[in-house]
Amino acid sequence: MTWGWTGVRGTWATPGAADSMAKMADHAVTWTAISYAALQATAFSTDIPYGDAPTVTDDEVVWAIREARALGMKVCLKPVVNVADGTWRAHIGFFDWDVANEPSWTQWFAAYRAFILHSARIAEAEGGEMLCIGCEMVRADGQDAHWRALIADVRAVYSGLVTYNCDKYQEDHVTWWDAVDVISSSGYYPLGTWEEHLDRIERVVEAHGKPFVFLEAGCPSREGSPAIPNDWSLPGDPSGAAQLAWYEDMFAACARRPWVGGWFLWDWPPRLYDLADAETNDDYCPYGKPAGAFLRTTYSALGAGRPRARAEEQS
Repeated sequence: MTWGWTGVRGTWATPGAADSMAKMADHAVTWTAISYAALQATAFSTDIPYGDAPTVTDDEVVWAIREARALGMKVCLKPVVNVADGTWRAHIGFFDWDVANEPSWTQWFAAYRAFILHSARIAEAEGGEMLCIGCEMVRADGQDAHWRALIADVRAVYSGLVTYNCDKYQEDHVTWWDAVDVISSSGYYPLGTWEEHLDRIERVVEAHGKPFVFLEAGCPSREGSPAIPNDWSLPGDPSGAAQLAWYEDMFAACARRPWVGGWFLWDWPPRLYDLADAETNDDYCPYGKPAGAFLRTTYSALGAGRPRARAEEQS
């Protein structure tokens, strides 16, 4: 599971956050992506003030890593850049080549490098097993040379696994998968379409010979969401049944693909809603919902070493 998003200062390292993470671990979760965002002002800004509020502090990040490890989970540290004006980070972009007196990819990657290397040093010091160096940066994906240089710099300070979380539908458009240790993507694929997308992703995985995980995958518990699981604002009444149907479809399809190494499901908040409110909660978190019970059973079966096909049988 992904935990902690968006990493708002003051919401981690609290008794409530500890309770939230413990309840997540109780769903047989063995890995967590501890995820937080730094904010740049606009999609064309070249300054990323990662040390400023509202981003969580270094102490809060260290607390979360240690808390997760104390609960027996492995950690993927996932620092992400967001845009303060609400623009999706996929649209961060500049001219393809540097132009005098214009913001550039070179300037942006210099700021981004400082942010990622800062996180990499924390992950190294705390023994985090994996580091995600970017998430759904669609316009930036084409900056092959900049990404390769960043990865080389990361490896100079961090000894764990390095991954990049590309956006849905982008797995076969990234040209620098050979530079990372693990290929990962956001698996927000509509109900009933998993087979065609897994066929496409499988060709990428086979071409590069790398492990693969879904570093995000999930569906709101809301009517209509299984058809557009990436739309967190889609109107619809709360529906645990809709979320469960999506979970069952996704797990069943992936169970037939032994190269799918796992999922960091989206998502588990640091401030967890009351169990009594689960039926009316329409967000991604499966806590107290039918998908949560299914998740615990499925993850427990996988953790016990049973065949992946068990997920299909349970659906």
